[in-house]
Amino acid sequence: MPRALFRRLSPLLLLLALAAPVAAKTAPKVSTFNRYSGYSEAVYDGWKRTSQYVAARDGTKLAVDIYRPTLKGKVAEERLPVVWTHHRYQRAALDPKGELSMNLPDWLLEVLKHGYVVAAVDVRGSGASFGVFEGMFSTKETQDAYDMTEWFASQPWSNGRIGMYSRSYLGMTQYMAATQKPPHLTAIFPEVAGTDWYDLLYHGGIYHGPFIELWTGIVKELDVDKPAAPVDEDKDGSLLKAAVAEHRKNRNAADLYASLPYRDSIDARTGVQVWRDWTPITYLSRIQESKVAVYNLDGWYDRYVRDQTILFRNLDPKLRKLTIGPWTHTQDDHMDFAAEHLRWWDYWLKGIQNGMMDDAPVHYYVMGAPGAKAWRSAQAWPLPQERRTAYYFSPGKSLKTTAPQGRGGRDERKVDYSARIDPDPRWSLEQRFPELSANDAKGISYTTPPLKAPLEVTGHPMVHLWVSSSATDGDFFVYLEEVDGKGRSRYVSEGMLRASNRATADPGYGTAGLPYHRGNRADRKPLKPGEPVELVFDLYPTSTLFKAGHRIRVTVTGADARNARTPKLTPAPRMTVYREAERASYVELPVIPGH
Repeated sequence: MPRALFRRLSPLLLLLALAAPVAAKTAPKVSTFNRYSGYSEAVYDGWKRTSQYVAARDGTKLAVDIYRPTLKGKVAEERLPVVWTHHRYQRAALDPKGELSMNLPDWLLEVLKHGYVVAAVDVRGSGASFGVFEGMFSTKETQDAYDMTEWFASQPWSNGRIGMYSRSYLGMTQYMAATQKPPHLTAIFPEVAGTDWYDLLYHGGIYHGPFIELWTGIVKELDVDKPAAPVDEDKDGSLLKAAVAEHRKNRNAADLYASLPYRDSIDARTGVQVWRDWTPITYLSRIQESKVAVYNLDGWYDRYVRDQTILFRNLDPKLRKLTIGPWTHTQDDHMDFAAEHLRWWDYWLKGIQNGMMDDAPVHYYVMGAPGAKAWRSAQAWPLPQERRTAYYFSPGKSLKTTAPQGRGGRDERKVDYSARIDPDPRWSLEQRFPELSANDAKGISYTTPPLKAPLEVTGHPMVHLWVSSSATDGDFFVYLEEVDGKGRSRYVSEGMLRASNRATADPGYGTAGLPYHRGNRADRKPLKPGEPVELVFDLYPTSTLFKAGHRIRVTVTGADARNARTPKLTPAPRMTVYREAERASYVELPVIPGH
């Protein structure tokens, strides 16, 4: 190269050389499950919170917090997507020192910095909102979700594309919002959220009173005794005081649901068929028609995981995702929540072509698998490669893959009403799992020999239980367990059914072959003492790798004193489990080959 030309080009070459390290540091484009970079940037460094009242269609004032991103203290001027939640547990609170406590997950602040407006609304009858709580997911509460969605879409700082986020009650309000088909609701991300409220509180026809009684006490304290933070316009707190006065008229949820033992029960005060009118699954067709994209996320030990798998199967494949991790109701480890939410929102609310919907629709965590291999993906649920494998109740309290022969095989014992799972992982907010040997001793257990190789079980276990009782009814609880080399028994899953609720029906949507016990009053059929009947019901789905040398155990009890309201009879009845050729009792496991 001539020196004159080199001298003329050298400043440009120097600039290119200086720029090279910067280019090398640019984040590569990555968009796969649990990993996301390079498609959008955290262009904002903070946020500004404001709060106000917004009137619903009937004039009820709802308290709203709005978080808008800022850069160097200046609020974003561009129109941005809005993600919001319909909050039952106070959108914001004041600590004892009067300091504001924002009720937002940490990962959401990262989403906000990537150019999203975040909002939270106290549901009517709670927080700083006015109105009265009539019951979970009441018609008025659900209409409020429509009104707030459209209000957010109409604001000058909104681009008109609205999403919803959060978990549990706040996840179920997302499903209910979709049933209203608001024009601007584009995508939702419900976590650990149920779709069939009757099945939650009367699972198998058995009332799970302890949970709703605890919940009722907690929300009463939040609604009345420990008020939420007031909105900005409420300078003297008088509006908050007036709202709390209305909260004192809230319905007692425990009393309401205890009075509705059947799916078709009618609330005497309102005339509403609550389990039909105030639950998402009733409106499945509306959710489908809404064209709202749905990312279902749950945990294997959560009470709602069955609901989310069934909903997933009934949604448009172009609009659905399902992820199930190794969690109870509140954990968020083993996953980058900010990354996964950003992938979802960027695709649906900003139109960024990050390949989100080209990825596998199902991701699940195999508990017990090596960490690097625990997360798996699939194209469908249940897994197409599952092999339904029957493990039969056999002589000597054994569990075998060979069917019983002959007649007369049975085991019986008196119902022990002190049997209990405590803590129950499916109600727990922490990962605390009970050792089950003491509970096993209060029922009838069947156990395999030590496994010669690891065994993966992923999907919905099913129980076929031939039983009789000396009483005219009975509650039957079945636990799937893993027993280690020292005889310690670990909880894996459970299912339950009241014998009089054994009739099955067609729910009108796909259940992947799982039995549906409707629970209407007319469906109830008492037992005839001593006469065998077959009970068929599924256990909560799981993905567990049973270790080589460990054993699989199935235990049947007649009560769960910690979590369910089983009527106590005196004397306690005798229950019989049959294991003979014509009445074979067994658990059917979804075994995944390859281990």
